[in-house]
Amino acid sequence: MKEATLVIIKPDGLKKSLTGNILTRLSETKLKIIGAKTVKVDKELAYEHYQHLKDERFFPELIKYITGELHHDNRVMALVYWGEDAILKVREVAGATNPEEAEPISIRGAYGRILTIGLYENVIHASSSKEEAEREIKLWFTPKEVVYELYPIGEVEVENYKLEVWK
Repeated sequence: MKEATLVIIKPDGLKKSLTGNILTRLSETKLKIIGAKTVKVDKELAYEHYQHLKDERFFPELIKYITGELHHDNRVMALVYWGEDAILKVREVAGATNPEEAEPISIRGAYGRILTIGLYENVIHASSSKEEAEREIKLWFTPKEVVYELYPIGEVEVENYKLEVWK
């Protein structure tokens, strides 16, 4: 089944110039990139993205990580991949969330590490389910930033200006 998934190359991946290596590994999936951008992650976006982890003890450090506070570099690269079994294929190449449990040939196994504070510095985020991918893609991208119309689109009027938004 063809589906979309969100991939985020996190601040440590960008700071360490791993973007090319990570994209090369993801190309092994034979999926299409249908959305890509570099984003400065503010706290609002970080909180919304990680809302399901807000009650975890590591949540404050996670927010510092994704917003770039830990690496003094607040850029991430957000990508939408599309194709047959995209979520499974990307997660297989990404590897286990815990870099120490990830296969050494996976992205997280090769480039991730666990910080002394216990935070997984795993260089990449990959959506875990179809529902999560839809929520995340709608959070990170507008309809015009994605090549395919993945979800229904509507319009809202803002001071006499129509803007496409996800429904």
